[in-house]
Formats: sequence, C-alpha cells, structure tokens
Amino acid sequence: MTVPRIGVLALQGDVVDHMRALEAAGAEAVPVRRAAELDAVEGLVIPGGESTTMSKLLDIFDMFEPVRKRLDAGLPVFGSCAGMIMLADEVLDGRPDQRPFGAIPMTVRRNAFGRQVDSFETEIAIAGIDGGPFRAVFIRAPWVERVGDGVEVLAAVAGAADSGDEGPGSPGGRIVAVRAGACLATSFHPEVTPDARVHQYFVDMVRG
Repeated sequence: MTVPRIGVLALQGDVVDHMRALEAAGAEAVPVRRAAELDAVEGLVIPGGESTTMSKLLDIFDMFEPVRKRLDAGLPVFGSCAGMIMLADEVLDGRPDQRPFGAIPMTVRRNAFGRQVDSFETEIAIAGIDGGPFRAVFIRAPWVERVGDGVEVLAAVAGAADSGDEGPGSPGGRIVAVRAGACLATSFHPEVTPDARVHQYFVDMVRG
C-alpha cells in the first residue's frame, strides 16, 4: 500500500482541506458519501464541522451503521474536532439524540473551549510527531475529560481558554489529541494549516 486510498466523510464539514492535506502526505484522497465508496478505502477521516448535524446526516444517508461496522472491523480513522466527538463513547453537552461511534473509550465535552469568538491558536507538542511544535487551531473545540484503557494521550494544552484551569486526566492540562490502536483524534483542525505532519502521521498509520 505505497499510496493508500483514504476517504474523507463528505456529508458535512471541512472536506476539501482534509483532502488537500492527505494528498500532501502521500495518500490518494477521495470523498465518501455512500457505503460503496466507504468499502473502497483503507482509511477514513471524519472532519470538523457540527457533530449533531453530522450525526443526523449519517442517519439520513444510511451511513451510520456502515461506518460503525468498518470501525469495529479495524478501519484506521482520524477524527478532527467534530470528528473527535463522533469517535468518543461518551459525549457531554451534546443533544440527547446524538449518536457517537464509540470507537475510542473516552469522554469528550462539546464546545469545551467556548464559542466561535473564543477560537484560538497555540503551539503544542504532539507525541510521535517530530519537527518541533505544531501550530494548532481550535474552533469551537472539544476537549477530552476521560480516557479509558488503551488510549494514549498525544497532546494537551495548558488549560481552558476562559479559566486557565487544568483539566482532569492530564498533568499538562486539557487533552486535545489521542490515539487508540487504529483510531486517531484531535480537538483542533490540522487541515486548516499548511503543516501536514498530523495527516502524515495518520497516513503512516494506514500504511502500517
């Protein structure tokens, strides 16, 4: 699998920028809207966007169960922002009818860093990614409040944007990037920067 074929769930969210970053990282990137398209990929990106809307669209397009089954079967997946929320097994401050995939044993809080006006950028160190700090962009971002067995914390920020409080579960603050087996999730948007190192990390996961 020299050039892995990686799909980007294209129901809602920042699909184009994820496809650009995947191509820059050496993958063939394709949009995925139907089960047949999902069957043809070796990895999947669930982009940022609005997690409750994405959850509804997955049901409307009859895609929730096909995606869940492929994740259960070990399909490598990367979720950013809303995608992180969709991968969690518990979501705080979500809608009662919101359904995540439960691919990563973790608790995620929606909009934890605040509203759109509270968006911010900061330099973070990400375990497993060389080349110095990564410029992370947080837009209505979640954070991780609990991680279960087998979940590796890859990055954290010093605290909440509005309070500076350190979060539970990490001595370094709020957890913003995790990996569990073939699943990768970030609360920030690596696709909106020209730095493709996070996508390269995921492409290497798919190759592996």
